[in-house]
Amino acid sequence: MIEAARDALGAVAQGAVNGVTRLAPRIACDLIFTGKDVAAAEAAVRERLDGAAVDIIAQAVEGRRKTLLVADMESTIIANEFVDELAELAGVGERVAAITEHTISGKTEFSAALTKRVAMLAGLSEAMLERVYENLTVMPGARTLVATMRAHGAHTALVTGGFTCFSERVCAALGFDSHTANTLELSAHSLSGKLIPPIIDRAGKRNRLDELCDALKIARDQAMSVGDGANDIDMLQAAGMGVAFHAQPAAAQAARARIDHGDLTALLYIQGYHARDIRGA
Repeated sequence: MIEAARDALGAVAQGAVNGVTRLAPRIACDLIFTGKDVAAAEAAVRERLDGAAVDIIAQAVEGRRKTLLVADMESTIIANEFVDELAELAGVGERVAAITEHTISGKTEFSAALTKRVAMLAGLSEAMLERVYENLTVMPGARTLVATMRAHGAHTALVTGGFTCFSERVCAALGFDSHTANTLELSAHSLSGKLIPPIIDRAGKRNRLDELCDALKIARDQAMSVGDGANDIDMLQAAGMGVAFHAQPAAAQAARARIDHGDLTALLYIQGYHARDIRGA
């Protein structure tokens, strides 16, 4: 498979393929080639390896190691969609799940859809938030991604259209530096069915990435973002490396890179980390 990729790159780069660096045995490797047309290089390798369960990203070597990670939470860092799980407890699971599906695929505007879904949760007790959190499922590689980037000096931020009652705990459990999310309004220890403004939507996620870059005094090129849905597109396109992770088609088509097969440690290999550099959570 590596030889096939080298052949494809050789054709695009007029034979100037300068070797292979194995980042992790049987998991990830770098193929160094000469040429500025990274899009053509990636397309050539994809065509040659068509059908293989391999993730392919072509990029410049310079600047690939990032100093900021901005990550979506649900269906990216964790497997859960908490609003859908709350809806099941409220007896409106199918109705809310249908809206969620339309939202992450980009068929429905996020803010209006979230407001509608939260309204259906009115009356659900605060205790149900704890019950839902107990089903937390962390995505493979998430803890390692955060731990490794932090160990090498990067700031890691969870930025989600989900809810602070969950993002705060996920942030602490996985070791993120910060979190940004929407706030559910409570009344007498039950959900009121309303959100406390502002709503973190597609534009809100992009704005938060910009705020973090400004606070860290770094260029957007030094940021990596990762997400799976249409609500993530703006921040995926704004970052120096935006990665669509097992994503909906709209996000996969819009992002600079996509991971369709690997786990979240793939984001480390994209940056050139070797197996020896990777830290446990």
